[in-house]
Amino acid sequence: MVGIYTYGVYIPRYRIKVPEIARVWGANAEDITRGLGVFEKSVPDLDEDTATIAVEAARAALRRRAVDTEAIGAIYVGSESHPYAVKPTACTVGEAIGATPNMTAADYEFACKAGTAGIQTCMGMVKSQMIPFGVAIGADVAQGAPGDALEYTAAAGGAAFVIGDNDPIAEIHRTCSFTTDTPDFWRREGQNYPRHGGRFTGDPGYFKHVQGAARLMLEQAGTSPKDYDYAVFHQPNAKFPQRVAKMLGFTDAQIRPGLVVPRLGNTYSGASMIGLAATLDVAKPGERIFVTSFGSGAGSDAFDITVTDAIDSEEFNRAAAPSVEKLLANPTYLDYALYAKHKGKIVMQK
Repeated sequence: MVGIYTYGVYIPRYRIKVPEIARVWGANAEDITRGLGVFEKSVPDLDEDTATIAVEAARAALRRRAVDTEAIGAIYVGSESHPYAVKPTACTVGEAIGATPNMTAADYEFACKAGTAGIQTCMGMVKSQMIPFGVAIGADVAQGAPGDALEYTAAAGGAAFVIGDNDPIAEIHRTCSFTTDTPDFWRREGQNYPRHGGRFTGDPGYFKHVQGAARLMLEQAGTSPKDYDYAVFHQPNAKFPQRVAKMLGFTDAQIRPGLVVPRLGNTYSGASMIGLAATLDVAKPGERIFVTSFGSGAGSDAFDITVTDAIDSEEFNRAAAPSVEKLLANPTYLDYALYAKHKGKIVMQK
Protein backbone atom coordinates (compact mmCIF):
# COMPACT_ATOMS: atom_id res chain seq x y z
CA MET A 1 0.00 0.00 0.00
CA VAL A 2 2.13 2.88 -1.28
CA GLY A 3 0.69 6.30 -0.69
CA ILE A 4 0.78 9.67 1.03
CA TYR A 5 2.12 9.33 4.58
CA THR A 6 1.76 13.02 5.38
CA TYR A 7 1.66 16.35 3.55
CA GLY A 8 2.22 20.05 4.06
CA VAL A 9 1.75 23.35 2.24
CA TYR A 10 3.27 26.80 2.37
CA ILE A 11 1.79 29.94 0.77
CA PRO A 12 3.28 33.41 1.29
CA ARG A 13 0.96 35.87 3.04
CA TYR A 14 1.33 38.66 0.49
CA ARG A 15 -1.16 39.18 -2.37
CA ILE A 16 -1.76 41.50 -5.26
CA LYS A 17 -5.20 41.87 -6.80
CA VAL A 18 -5.74 41.45 -10.52
CA PRO A 19 -7.34 44.95 -10.85
CA GLU A 20 -4.16 46.51 -9.42
CA ILE A 21 -2.02 44.88 -12.12
CA ALA A 22 -4.54 45.84 -14.78
CA ARG A 23 -4.55 49.46 -13.56
CA VAL A 24 -0.83 49.81 -14.17
CA TRP A 25 -1.03 48.47 -17.72
CA GLY A 26 -4.27 50.23 -18.65
CA ALA A 27 -6.10 46.92 -19.12
CA ASN A 28 -9.75 46.10 -18.44
CA ALA A 29 -9.68 44.38 -15.05
CA GLU A 30 -13.26 43.13 -15.31
CA ASP A 31 -12.60 41.39 -18.62
CA ILE A 32 -9.38 39.82 -17.33
CA THR A 33 -10.96 38.58 -14.11
CA ARG A 34 -13.93 37.20 -15.98
CA GLY A 35 -11.72 35.50 -18.54
CA LEU A 36 -9.33 33.92 -16.04
CA GLY A 37 -11.57 33.41 -13.04
CA VAL A 38 -8.68 34.68 -10.89
CA PHE A 39 -9.11 37.62 -8.51
CA GLU A 40 -5.73 37.82 -6.79
CA LYS A 41 -2.43 35.97 -6.55
CA SER A 42 0.20 35.25 -3.90
CA VAL A 43 3.51 37.12 -3.86
CA PRO A 44 6.71 35.96 -2.12
CA ASP A 45 8.28 38.07 0.59
CA LEU A 46 11.64 39.71 -0.13
CA ASP A 47 13.52 36.80 1.45
CA GLU A 48 11.38 33.97 0.07
CA ASP A 49 12.18 31.76 -2.90
CA THR A 50 11.54 28.21 -4.08
CA ALA A 51 13.99 26.80 -1.52
CA THR A 52 12.42 28.51 1.50
CA ILE A 53 8.92 27.59 0.31
CA ALA A 54 9.95 23.95 -0.18
CA VAL A 55 11.51 23.82 3.28
CA GLU A 56 8.42 25.30 4.95
CA ALA A 57 6.11 22.89 3.13
CA ALA A 58 8.26 19.91 4.15
CA ARG A 59 8.38 21.06 7.78
CA ALA A 60 4.59 21.44 7.77
CA ALA A 61 4.27 17.83 6.58
CA LEU A 62 6.54 16.60 9.39
CA ARG A 63 4.55 18.54 11.99
CA ARG A 64 1.40 16.68 10.98
CA ARG A 65 2.96 13.25 11.44
CA ALA A 66 6.20 12.10 13.00
CA VAL A 67 8.71 10.72 10.51
CA ASP A 68 12.17 9.39 11.30
CA THR A 69 14.08 11.77 9.05
CA GLU A 70 16.95 9.29 8.82
CA ALA A 71 14.50 6.97 7.04
CA ILE A 72 13.88 9.55 4.31
CA GLY A 73 15.91 8.09 1.47
CA ALA A 74 15.04 10.52 -1.32
CA ILE A 75 13.98 14.13 -1.82
CA TYR A 76 12.86 15.54 -5.15
CA VAL A 77 11.92 19.19 -5.66
CA GLY A 78 10.07 20.11 -8.83
CA SER A 79 10.13 23.76 -9.89
CA GLU A 80 10.49 26.21 -12.76
CA SER A 81 12.22 28.70 -10.48
CA HIS A 82 15.01 26.95 -8.59
CA PRO A 83 17.20 29.62 -6.98
CA TYR A 84 20.34 28.22 -8.60
CA ALA A 85 21.03 26.87 -12.06
CA VAL A 86 23.76 24.69 -10.51
CA LYS A 87 23.03 23.91 -6.85
CA PRO A 88 20.20 21.54 -5.92
CA THR A 89 17.25 22.88 -3.95
CA ALA A 90 16.57 19.31 -2.76
CA CYS A 91 19.87 19.23 -0.83
CA THR A 92 18.88 22.38 1.04
CA VAL A 93 15.54 20.82 1.97
CA GLY A 94 17.27 17.63 3.14
CA GLU A 95 19.65 19.56 5.38
CA ALA A 96 16.84 21.71 6.80
CA ILE A 97 14.70 18.73 7.84
CA GLY A 98 17.59 16.57 9.07
CA ALA A 99 17.47 13.93 6.33
CA THR A 100 21.10 14.24 5.17
CA PRO A 101 23.51 12.62 4.43
CA ASN A 102 22.21 9.11 3.69
CA MET A 103 19.76 10.05 0.96
CA THR A 104 19.54 10.73 -2.74
CA ALA A 105 18.29 14.08 -3.99
CA ALA A 106 17.55 15.84 -7.25
CA ASP A 107 15.81 18.88 -8.66
CA TYR A 108 13.17 18.21 -11.30
CA GLU A 109 12.02 20.39 -14.16
CA PHE A 110 8.93 19.70 -16.26
CA ALA A 111 7.13 23.01 -16.18
CA CYS A 112 4.11 22.74 -13.86
CA LYS A 113 4.17 18.96 -13.37
CA ALA A 114 7.69 18.50 -12.01
CA GLY A 115 6.33 17.97 -8.50
CA THR A 116 4.00 15.13 -9.48
CA ALA A 117 6.90 13.54 -11.39
CA GLY A 118 8.67 13.52 -8.02
CA ILE A 119 5.70 11.69 -6.47
CA GLN A 120 5.95 9.03 -9.17
CA THR A 121 9.68 8.58 -8.55
CA CYS A 122 9.15 8.25 -4.81
CA MET A 123 6.36 5.71 -5.39
CA GLY A 124 8.67 3.52 -7.44
CA MET A 125 11.51 3.69 -4.93
CA VAL A 126 9.26 2.96 -1.96
CA LYS A 127 7.40 0.14 -3.70
CA SER A 128 10.68 -1.50 -4.74
CA GLN A 129 11.82 -1.20 -1.10
CA MET A 130 14.84 0.88 -2.01
CA ILE A 131 13.79 3.49 0.58
CA PRO A 132 11.29 3.63 3.49
CA PHE A 133 10.18 7.20 2.73
CA GLY A 134 10.57 9.70 -0.09
CA VAL A 135 9.66 13.39 -0.18
CA ALA A 136 8.22 14.96 -3.32
CA ILE A 137 7.81 18.73 -3.44
CA GLY A 138 6.32 21.07 -6.00
CA ALA A 139 7.18 24.72 -5.36
CA ASP A 140 7.58 27.88 -7.39
CA VAL A 141 7.91 31.63 -7.32
CA ALA A 142 6.44 31.78 -10.81
CA GLN A 143 7.67 34.30 -13.37
CA GLY A 144 5.62 36.54 -15.62
CA ALA A 145 7.05 39.41 -17.63
CA PRO A 146 5.70 42.89 -16.82
CA GLY A 147 2.54 43.46 -18.83
CA ASP A 148 2.38 39.87 -20.09
CA ALA A 149 -0.78 37.79 -19.62
CA LEU A 150 1.13 35.53 -17.22
CA GLU A 151 1.64 38.39 -14.78
CA TYR A 152 -2.01 38.23 -13.73
CA THR A 153 -1.70 34.65 -12.45
CA ALA A 154 1.99 33.72 -11.85
CA ALA A 155 2.05 33.13 -8.09
CA ALA A 156 4.14 31.65 -5.27
CA GLY A 157 3.62 28.57 -3.09
CA GLY A 158 4.36 24.90 -2.71
CA ALA A 159 3.32 21.54 -1.32
CA ALA A 160 5.29 18.60 0.07
CA PHE A 161 4.17 14.98 0.15
CA VAL A 162 5.94 12.26 2.11
CA ILE A 163 5.46 8.96 0.28
CA GLY A 164 5.62 5.67 2.20
CA ASP A 165 4.07 2.24 2.51
CA ASN A 166 3.49 2.04 6.27
CA ASP A 167 -0.15 2.96 6.94
CA PRO A 168 -0.45 5.96 4.58
CA ILE A 169 -3.28 8.45 5.02
CA ALA A 170 -4.12 8.05 1.33
CA GLU A 171 -3.30 5.07 -0.86
CA ILE A 172 -2.18 5.78 -4.43
CA HIS A 173 -3.59 2.84 -6.34
CA ARG A 174 -1.92 3.67 -9.63
CA THR A 175 -0.43 6.42 -11.74
CA CYS A 176 0.04 6.97 -15.46
CA SER A 177 1.34 9.69 -17.77
CA PHE A 178 0.69 11.17 -21.20
CA THR A 179 3.64 12.98 -22.80
CA THR A 180 4.51 14.57 -26.16
CA ASP A 181 6.96 17.13 -27.52
CA THR A 182 4.67 20.18 -27.63
CA PRO A 183 6.43 23.59 -27.43
CA ASP A 184 3.59 25.58 -25.89
CA PHE A 185 5.65 27.33 -23.19
CA TRP A 186 9.40 27.73 -22.66
CA ARG A 187 12.22 29.72 -21.07
CA ARG A 188 15.77 29.48 -22.35
CA GLU A 189 18.83 29.56 -20.10
CA GLY A 190 19.58 33.12 -18.98
CA GLN A 191 16.14 34.50 -19.74
CA ASN A 192 14.28 36.08 -16.83
CA TYR A 193 10.78 35.34 -18.08
CA PRO A 194 9.14 32.51 -20.02
CA ARG A 195 7.51 32.83 -23.41
CA HIS A 196 4.35 31.08 -24.46
CA GLY A 197 2.25 30.29 -27.49
CA GLY A 198 -0.83 32.18 -26.29
CA ARG A 199 -3.93 30.16 -27.08
CA PHE A 200 -1.69 27.37 -28.38
CA THR A 201 -1.17 26.50 -24.71
CA GLY A 202 -4.88 25.54 -24.52
CA ASP A 203 -6.11 22.81 -26.86
CA PRO A 204 -2.77 21.39 -28.12
CA GLY A 205 -1.18 21.78 -24.72
CA TYR A 206 -3.38 21.66 -21.62
CA PHE A 207 -6.56 20.01 -22.87
CA LYS A 208 -4.93 17.37 -25.07
CA HIS A 209 -2.58 16.16 -22.34
CA VAL A 210 -4.87 16.43 -19.32
CA GLN A 211 -7.58 14.54 -21.18
CA GLY A 212 -5.03 12.03 -22.48
CA ALA A 213 -3.71 11.14 -19.04
CA ALA A 214 -7.15 11.27 -17.38
CA ARG A 215 -8.81 9.00 -19.93
CA LEU A 216 -5.87 6.59 -19.77
CA MET A 217 -6.23 6.44 -15.99
CA LEU A 218 -9.98 5.80 -16.14
CA GLU A 219 -9.36 3.04 -18.67
CA GLN A 220 -6.60 1.39 -16.64
CA ALA A 221 -8.54 1.67 -13.37
CA GLY A 222 -11.82 0.54 -14.93
CA THR A 223 -13.55 3.52 -13.34
CA SER A 224 -15.70 6.47 -14.39
CA PRO A 225 -15.92 10.02 -12.98
CA LYS A 226 -18.88 9.10 -10.78
CA ASP A 227 -16.65 6.65 -8.85
CA TYR A 228 -14.71 9.57 -7.35
CA ASP A 229 -15.68 11.96 -4.58
CA TYR A 230 -13.16 14.62 -5.63
CA ALA A 231 -11.13 15.60 -8.67
CA VAL A 232 -8.12 17.90 -8.95
CA PHE A 233 -6.73 19.21 -12.22
CA HIS A 234 -3.83 21.53 -12.91
CA GLN A 235 -5.11 25.07 -12.49
CA PRO A 236 -3.26 27.75 -14.48
CA ASN A 237 -6.51 29.70 -14.17
CA ALA A 238 -10.01 28.82 -13.00
CA LYS A 239 -11.54 28.30 -16.44
CA PHE A 240 -9.25 25.50 -17.71
CA PRO A 241 -9.83 22.99 -14.88
CA GLN A 242 -13.57 23.69 -14.88
CA ARG A 243 -13.76 23.14 -18.62
CA VAL A 244 -11.67 19.96 -18.68
CA ALA A 245 -13.61 18.54 -15.74
CA LYS A 246 -16.84 19.02 -17.68
CA MET A 247 -15.31 17.49 -20.81
CA LEU A 248 -14.32 14.39 -18.82
CA GLY A 249 -17.65 14.09 -16.99
CA PHE A 250 -16.71 15.42 -13.54
CA THR A 251 -18.99 17.85 -11.72
CA ASP A 252 -18.34 21.27 -10.20
CA ALA A 253 -18.94 19.77 -6.76
CA GLN A 254 -16.13 17.26 -7.27
CA ILE A 255 -13.52 19.88 -8.17
CA ARG A 256 -14.65 22.68 -5.85
CA PRO A 257 -12.59 21.75 -2.72
CA GLY A 258 -9.32 21.66 -4.68
CA LEU A 259 -9.95 24.69 -6.90
CA VAL A 260 -7.85 27.27 -5.07
CA VAL A 261 -6.54 29.28 -8.03
CA PRO A 262 -9.11 32.15 -7.81
CA ARG A 263 -7.55 33.34 -4.54
CA LEU A 264 -4.04 31.97 -5.01
CA GLY A 265 -3.05 32.26 -8.65
CA ASN A 266 -1.01 29.69 -10.56
CA THR A 267 1.78 28.28 -8.39
CA TYR A 268 3.12 26.30 -11.37
CA SER A 269 4.74 23.13 -9.95
CA GLY A 270 2.74 23.59 -6.77
CA ALA A 271 -0.65 24.08 -8.44
CA SER A 272 -2.14 20.60 -8.65
CA MET A 273 -0.31 19.51 -5.49
CA ILE A 274 -1.77 22.36 -3.43
CA GLY A 275 -5.16 21.48 -4.92
CA LEU A 276 -4.69 17.90 -3.73
CA ALA A 277 -3.62 19.14 -0.30
CA ALA A 278 -6.74 21.35 -0.05
CA THR A 279 -8.82 18.28 -0.87
CA LEU A 280 -7.04 16.16 1.74
CA ASP A 281 -7.76 18.93 4.26
CA VAL A 282 -11.47 18.03 4.08
CA ALA A 283 -11.46 14.40 2.84
CA LYS A 284 -12.77 11.51 4.92
CA PRO A 285 -11.73 7.85 5.08
CA GLY A 286 -12.93 5.86 2.08
CA GLU A 287 -13.29 8.87 -0.20
CA ARG A 288 -11.62 8.66 -3.60
CA ILE A 289 -9.63 11.40 -5.31
CA PHE A 290 -8.77 11.73 -9.01
CA VAL A 291 -5.74 13.93 -9.77
CA THR A 292 -4.25 15.04 -13.10
CA SER A 293 -1.38 17.49 -13.33
CA PHE A 294 -0.05 19.24 -16.43
CA GLY A 295 3.32 20.60 -17.46
CA SER A 296 4.02 22.51 -20.63
CA GLY A 297 6.41 20.91 -23.03
CA ALA A 298 4.17 18.86 -22.57
CA GLY A 299 2.77 16.13 -20.33
CA SER A 300 0.31 15.13 -17.64
CA ASP A 301 0.48 12.72 -14.68
CA ALA A 302 -2.72 11.12 -13.37
CA PHE A 303 -3.30 9.49 -9.97
CA ASP A 304 -6.05 7.31 -8.49
CA ILE A 305 -6.13 7.87 -4.72
CA THR A 306 -8.26 6.58 -1.83
CA VAL A 307 -8.20 8.18 1.63
CA THR A 308 -7.60 5.65 4.42
CA ASP A 309 -8.59 5.44 8.09
CA ALA A 310 -5.10 6.67 9.00
CA ILE A 311 -6.13 10.24 8.20
CA ASP A 312 -8.28 10.20 11.37
CA SER A 313 -5.76 8.28 13.50
CA GLU A 314 -3.96 9.64 16.55
CA GLU A 315 -0.66 9.43 14.66
CA PHE A 316 -1.78 11.99 12.10
CA ASN A 317 -2.82 15.49 13.16
CA ARG A 318 -4.21 17.64 10.35
CA ALA A 319 -4.48 20.61 12.73
CA ALA A 320 -0.73 20.55 13.52
CA ALA A 321 -0.03 22.56 10.35
CA PRO A 322 -2.14 25.22 8.62
CA SER A 323 -4.75 24.07 6.13
CA VAL A 324 -4.74 25.57 2.64
CA GLU A 325 -7.84 27.55 3.57
CA LYS A 326 -6.06 29.02 6.60
CA LEU A 327 -3.00 29.89 4.51
CA LEU A 328 -5.24 31.76 2.07
CA ALA A 329 -7.01 33.72 4.82
CA ASN A 330 -6.11 37.21 6.06
CA PRO A 331 -3.57 38.18 3.37
CA THR A 332 -1.52 41.37 3.23
CA TYR A 333 -2.14 43.23 -0.02
CA LEU A 334 0.55 45.04 -2.01
CA ASP A 335 0.30 47.75 -4.61
CA TYR A 336 2.11 47.24 -7.91
CA ALA A 337 5.24 49.12 -6.81
CA LEU A 338 5.76 46.92 -3.75
CA TYR A 339 4.85 43.85 -5.78
CA ALA A 340 7.54 44.73 -8.33
CA LYS A 341 10.05 45.18 -5.50
CA HIS A 342 9.15 41.81 -3.97
CA LYS A 343 9.44 40.06 -7.34
CA GLY A 344 12.77 41.68 -8.23
CA LYS A 345 11.32 43.46 -11.25
CA ILE A 346 13.03 46.68 -10.24
CA VAL A 347 16.67 46.19 -11.18
CA MET A 348 19.11 48.55 -9.50
CA GLN A 349 22.39 49.52 -11.15
CA LYS A 350 25.35 48.00 -9.31
